[in-house]
Amino acid sequence: MHPCPRGYFTDPRKACRCNPNKIASYMGKISGPLLDRIDIHIELPSIKYKELTDTKEPESSVDIKTRVEKARAIQRERFKSEEIFYNVQMNTKLIKKYCILVDEAKELLKMAMTELGLSARAYDKILKVSRTIADLAGSETVLAKHISETTQHRSLDRQRQI
Repeated sequence: MHPCPRGYFTDPRKACRCNPNKIASYMGKISGPLLDRIDIHIELPSIKYKELTDTKEPESSVDIKTRVEKARAIQRERFKSEEIFYNVQMNTKLIKKYCILVDEAKELLKMAMTELGLSARAYDKILKVSRTIADLAGSETVLAKHISETTQHRSLDRQRQI
């Protein structure tokens, strides 16, 4: 969905002319409980011409596939005695067991939960996605940078705080 009725609320190159009430009303069309059930919200800015014509090679699909397969293997090994296969399937008990946060990550998550007023469901989603990001990075524990990246993928939660 767009960030506002005209689509320019977060655009750094084009000014949004929507008033805060109109943006809040627009954002209110998607209910909080429905939003809570979406794991990742990613804001995609418009692409600049330079980015479209850039000749620099991006990470190859083969490299990405290899990294994802390694993360999936880590998860299958982690959950071999749990009757699940992937992080997304964790219940609250398993989240507490396998989403071990370093102190800095705990503090960052606490701040995000407090400042954004996130729900318990959002808390669980953040932990599961952070665990997955940590797996992709080959990290045994969930670090602050994993929590940070995950909370950046909760843009609709942030926009609801207008």
